[in-house]
Amino acid sequence: MNIKNFTLSQLEELSQKIRDRILEVVSTNGGHLSSTLGATEIIVAMHKVFDSTKDPFIFDVSHQSYAHKLLTDRWEEFATLRQFNGLSGYTKPSESESDYFVAGHSSTSISLGVGAAKAIALKNEQESRIPVVVIGDGAMSAGMAYEALNELGDRKYPMVIILNDNEMSIAKPIGAISRMLSSAMASPFYQRFKKKTEQFVDNFGEGAHYLAKRFEESFKLITPGILFEEMGIEYIGPVDGHDLKSLIEILSMAKAMGKPVLVHVQTIKGKGYEIAEGKHEKWHGVSPFDLKSGTANTKSSAKSATQIYADALMEQALKNDKIVGVTAAMPSGTGLTQLMEKYPDRFWDVAIAEQHAVTSMGALAKEGFKPFCTIYSTFMQRGYDQVVHDVCLMDLPVVFAMDRAGIVGEDGETHQGVFDISFLRLIPNMTLCAPRDEKSFHHLVEYAAGYERPCAIRYPRGSFLEAELPESVPYETGKSQLLISNTTDLLFIGYGNGVGRAAQTMECMEEKPSLLDLRFVKPLDTEMLRNMAMKHKKWYVFSDSARIGGVGSALLEWLCEEKITDVAVVTFEYEDEFIKHGSTKLVEESLGLLPTQLALRVSEG
Repeated sequence: MNIKNFTLSQLEELSQKIRDRILEVVSTNGGHLSSTLGATEIIVAMHKVFDSTKDPFIFDVSHQSYAHKLLTDRWEEFATLRQFNGLSGYTKPSESESDYFVAGHSSTSISLGVGAAKAIALKNEQESRIPVVVIGDGAMSAGMAYEALNELGDRKYPMVIILNDNEMSIAKPIGAISRMLSSAMASPFYQRFKKKTEQFVDNFGEGAHYLAKRFEESFKLITPGILFEEMGIEYIGPVDGHDLKSLIEILSMAKAMGKPVLVHVQTIKGKGYEIAEGKHEKWHGVSPFDLKSGTANTKSSAKSATQIYADALMEQALKNDKIVGVTAAMPSGTGLTQLMEKYPDRFWDVAIAEQHAVTSMGALAKEGFKPFCTIYSTFMQRGYDQVVHDVCLMDLPVVFAMDRAGIVGEDGETHQGVFDISFLRLIPNMTLCAPRDEKSFHHLVEYAAGYERPCAIRYPRGSFLEAELPESVPYETGKSQLLISNTTDLLFIGYGNGVGRAAQTMECMEEKPSLLDLRFVKPLDTEMLRNMAMKHKKWYVFSDSARIGGVGSALLEWLCEEKITDVAVVTFEYEDEFIKHGSTKLVEESLGLLPTQLALRVSEG
């Protein structure tokens, strides 16, 4: 949609239509809501001032980019948002040339902008192209953003960074005076005055430089931009993020400045939908809901694995004051909210800073505490070096509780929790274990609370797969639990939520295999596996994880070491590809992982 010639009133009308369309679709499909509603005018102004087919439009995380999708020829297709084979909830270049980069993890945008700016300079395209970055204030809590700003401030590539301040204020603005000064500093007059002054003082030595610098610093001290100015980034703001006229004027000025500029924009999360307006975490990402009342359409009766973990950890924290915990900007998503409220001095949210979270827990472990580092599987990737260097190298007893392991559904490729077994299993001193249901999870958290080495626990989004199986027994290091023993040649080996999948697959079969809950993929229960190898010659592995480096790989490595050659292993783990978004059941069906499909694959040999 070309909006270059739209009048201000037409743009304001368009903004309302965009909000209506977002609400219509998200209330039906689910998705991110409050942030993307709040960013509507920002994105409309971007498309008015810049050209998304030439200028790299880079959205941090990109969950707030729905208005951008609607303005780039996806209005009708938007009805398929987050559905299987439909539009992604994040930017995706395969959908549109206006989507510059895939983005689902936080704080990558300024680095991408710097890289794009370097490429533009090398191609001599600075007269016709400029990167435009949108980053939320929450993403500014990650160190990567400052690494990028540090280089950008030094190299001075032309770039416009829009800081969408919608929740955690960088600094408190001082009303009309601050807005007046911000507009003044953005004006061509001020920029010309500044440049002339710099040229003038160059002729009068260090004393003049010092006085000029002190004057400018005093001028800016009552604005919140001093940090960025000290890094070498021009600062403009704060700007009302819902005032289209001001946004267009400021962005036009920033574009013309020919240097790195940060535009500080203040918005209201959920703007235009009164129920969601303000700082309500529950409206960040939503399931389908009734638009009039704001209530969710469906509620699962089964307790989620996240809630089970929170209950189990609270149970242990009440008994042991050495238990502490951390999460990275996901207190409700990881179930730590109640623990943080009850024990604010023992459980912390460190914002989007997984590296810091892991390393800080290493120090707590060294001091005799028992840290539970609770982070989504997909986000644990961001703290990988710290797991190796700051925990496992010193064999410190940190527990890594990895929520959202396996397929996560509509969030798709950037959020699927499929790699944690593969990237953690290779680390010396690391123990890997998983629960299969509520009782086993309580047992596992109790075990982990007393375990004196690093260990990682993985568990699914939503509830565990239901199955009628023998009750869990307490955990012992490297010990599995044989749940069903039959005389057939078949052995089903389940790990974590894979146990429920294996049990459901058995229900679809006439020939009933034995079923082993592996419990630990590192270390393996070698005594049990030797026994199973004597009785069963066809092993089928069920685990919601990547095949390469996963549970099947661990078993094959062990069989090779033991020189056991008469056991065939088939693993139903995920193949070597990124898994698309959509409802979990449809995604699993596309991968051939529904119980009826798996039963057929077993029967076919």
